[in-house]
This record gives sequence, C-alpha cells and structure tokens, in this order.
Amino acid sequence: MSAAADASPQSGAAANAAHAGNAPTTPPPLTGTTLALGTLSLSLATFMNVLDSTIANVSIPAIAGDMGVSPTQGTWVITSFGVANAVSVPLTGWLTQRFGAVRLFTTSVVLFVLASWLCGFAPTLEWLVFFRVLQGLVAGPMMPLSQTLLMSSYPPARVGMALALWGMTTLVAPVAGPLLGGWITDNFSWPWIFYINVPVGLAAAALTWSIYRKRETPVRKLPIDTIGLALLVLWIGSLQLMLDLGKEYDWFAHPAIITLALVALVGFAFFLVWELTDKHPVVDLRLFARRNFGFGVATLSVAYGLFFGNVVLLPLWLQQWMGYDATAAGMALAPVGLLAIVLTPLVGRKVGQWDPRWMATFAFAMFALVMGQRAGFTPQSDFAHILVPTVLQGAAVAFFFIPLTTLSLAGIGPERLPAAAGLSNFVRMTAGAFGVSVSTTLWESRAQLHRAHLVERLGAGDPALQQALAALQAGGLDATQAMAQLSRLIDQQVFTRAANDIFLVSSWIFIGLTLAVWLMQRPSAVFAASGAGGAARGGPATPASAMHGD
Repeated sequence: MSAAADASPQSGAAANAAHAGNAPTTPPPLTGTTLALGTLSLSLATFMNVLDSTIANVSIPAIAGDMGVSPTQGTWVITSFGVANAVSVPLTGWLTQRFGAVRLFTTSVVLFVLASWLCGFAPTLEWLVFFRVLQGLVAGPMMPLSQTLLMSSYPPARVGMALALWGMTTLVAPVAGPLLGGWITDNFSWPWIFYINVPVGLAAAALTWSIYRKRETPVRKLPIDTIGLALLVLWIGSLQLMLDLGKEYDWFAHPAIITLALVALVGFAFFLVWELTDKHPVVDLRLFARRNFGFGVATLSVAYGLFFGNVVLLPLWLQQWMGYDATAAGMALAPVGLLAIVLTPLVGRKVGQWDPRWMATFAFAMFALVMGQRAGFTPQSDFAHILVPTVLQGAAVAFFFIPLTTLSLAGIGPERLPAAAGLSNFVRMTAGAFGVSVSTTLWESRAQLHRAHLVERLGAGDPALQQALAALQAGGLDATQAMAQLSRLIDQQVFTRAANDIFLVSSWIFIGLTLAVWLMQRPSAVFAASGAGGAARGGPATPASAMHGD
C-alpha cells in the first residue's frame, strides 16, 4: 500500500482529482443505503490496497523458497511494487482530469484485481516482479481517489466523520495484513495472498460503478510532461535495479551494475534539467527551494527508508534464523498498529496546538528506542521480548507522519499544495523501496563479515570447536551432521549480529534526525489545524503508510 504522507485533507493526487471535479453544480450527497454501500465499496478497495502491501512481508521466505531464489532476492516483490506505485502517483491528477475520477478509480480497481490474479500464477520470480510492477502502477490512483469520492458522498458537516472512518480502514489493514498473510502462507500457499483480492476487488468495483457512475467528474485534455516522466522512470528504475542486483553481481566489479549506475546518474541529471525548465513538469522540483519543504521531505524520506527497511528485515530474520513460521512472524509484526490506531486521532487534534517539531522529535526518539532494543536481540530472545519494541513502535508511527508532513507543507499556497503533497509522497515511497534494498544488502554483507571474524578464531584444533562437536555427536549426530548443525548455529549467530548492526545504526540515525527537525520553522496554528489535522482524520497521511510497503 502506499498511502501518501501529506498534511492536506487530501493527498496531492486527490487534491488534483478534486480540483478536476469542480463542476458548476456539485452532485448532492448520498443518503441512506446508497451512502452506506458507497462507503463500503470505497473502503473495500482501500482495505484491499493497503492489505496487499503488508500481507507479502511475512511471505517472502515462502515465495523465495518456492521459486528457488534467496530471501534477499524475494524482497524484489516488495521493492518493485513500491517503486512502480511511487512513479504512478504523480500521474493521478492528470489521469483524473483526462478520464474522470469514477472511471479511473473503477478501472484501477479492476486492473489491480487482474494484476493480483497474475501474481498468484507467476511461474518465476521474474514474472512475479513484473506483475507486481503492474500492480503498483495501477494502484497509484486508488488511495487518493477513494478519499476524493468518499468526501463527495457526504454533506460538509459529516466529511470529518467520513474521513475518520476511511482512516481507520487504512490503519486496520496493516494490522491484519501480516496476520492474514502468515496464516494463508502456512495453511494454504503464498499465491492465495494475491487471489483473495479477486472477489474483494470485483465486489468493490461493481458497487462503485453502480453507485458513482452518474457522479462522474468533468474531463478535459491537459498537457503531460512525457519526457520528464520517461526520464523519471529511467533513472528511478535503473537505480532500483542496481540496488537489487548489486549483491548478486558483486557490485561494481560487474559491467551490468556499472551500466545501471551510469544510466541512473545521467538520467537523473537530465531529469533535473528538464523538470526545472519545462512549463508543465511532472514534479515541481522548485519546491525544494523552500526551507521547510526541503528539510521536511528529506527528513521524512530518510526516516521512512530506515523504518521500512527494518520492517522488512525483521520477519526475514525471524523466519530464517529464529524458527518462526509465517503466522508467528505476522503476530510479531501486527501489534505495531495498536498504539497507532489509539494515538492518531489525538495527534490529528493536537498538531495545530502543539509544536509539530516536538511531536516529530518524540517520534524519532521512540524509533531510536525501539531500534536500540532490537539491537539487543539474541538467538535466545523470546516472543515477548521481540513483541515489546513492536508495540512501542506504534506510538512512534502515530507521531511521525502527520507532524512531519505539516512541517513540510507549511507556507505553501493552495495552488501549489497538490504538487507539493504529491512530490513529498513520491520521494517518501521511493525512499522506502530503496531502504529495503539497502538494509537487506547490508544484512548479507555484515553477516559475511561476522562469519569471517568468528570462523577465523575456530581452527580445526580449537578446544571450543571440538567440545561443541563432541556435544552434538553425543546427542546422536554423526560427524557430518554435527558439523552441519554447528555451521547452522554459527550462521544464526552471525545473521543475528548483522541484524543488530543495522538496528543499532538505524537507532543512531534516528537520533541524528531529531536535530534535522529543528532546521524547519514552526507552521502557523491555522495551517496545522486545517491541513494536517484533516489528513489525520483519514487522509493518506495516516500511519497506514508506515506499515506497508508500498
């Protein structure tokens, strides 16, 4: 899922969509059964989108095992979706004005269902990644447009309640995702985490079209920055491929990685020049000249990349080296949403009264505490010990997105707010995908380093080694089996230490980010209350975005 993280009542794409639908006569609000069914259909689509982003996290080892690839390669299933989704979000406003909000939303849901079905049938990892890219591309408009259509369904006095209901949907799905994904993987097979989207999505599309087709927004032809979009896809795709394939190809010792790096670098340079000179840029890079926006988006993106990388790393470690099955790993991840659900409404109400810089500082301090606790994990850590940081992380999530987005968008005029929110969302989602690639790559490399240091101290005649082998053989293992078991125990230790390294470094970076928050100016109370508060009541700035992957 990739919910946006913006501080306006709607995301950038949603705001564009709403703007496109400003007809001279606004359709009247829905009532009665029609309103209930309309809310249900939009909520189902949102729930499906968010659920599909988190449900795969605990299934990566099973997917990798079935397809004969390493779990690190299996994370491409997550990163491919995140990058594709990030690239498609900036197009939502243009597509809405070109085809209409209802038609675009319904088509997105149907195509999402088709892509999900194809994911389940994928015979190889390459095909699965390709179908996940398709899934991410068509998922872009779903979140913002579901919110836009929901807001048009209610009278102005009840919009806040409608957004609150929508926001709770996006918060419950990340909690259910790991649990449901783990249970399905253990009791059926991993393709069913995608197949379950088929009945849900078809029902949501049918209901939405039957209720909203007569409430279509006006359409008009607008120019689109095709060259800028092509350059964006080129450099982002090349950079992500470089990060995903680097470990497999020994990084810059292989010509393919060098080529990808050069393409990414040159593509990015051309992208910068083009977007700064084009009349209708796909992303408005001039926004980074604003102090709050520049520091805010950078801080938000670095923090989200750290967070999301660790979110993916934790279930990999639990399942590969701690003996957890997918269901147990899901239970260890799901509680992150509990405190987020409880505290998000409070944050939404208070962000206009409290200084959001202190709120963001609290979030980073909590993240640092959580990562510091995880840095102390050992192979003997029990479930309760692993669960405590996950629960505490929910408080950090609640105080993270809304205050930081409020700071980022402070002082930006209404005419540029949609572009600013969309750009913030795009950078954050891309950083999340990069964070997964970097964290899993570092995990593997640090494990190799720890193994080399540990093994070099265990010579063939080392008394400790001989004693361990003797103890294993006394337990009924032959010499070969004892050596294999000892190698497994060593790997468990080194991969745990490698995970601890990443958790510890993440903790220190979060501490450093508390300083970056204070490089921004405090926004006016009016902006904070009307902008981020609206998003907190259900916009894509909700902590749902922290618990998936886009």
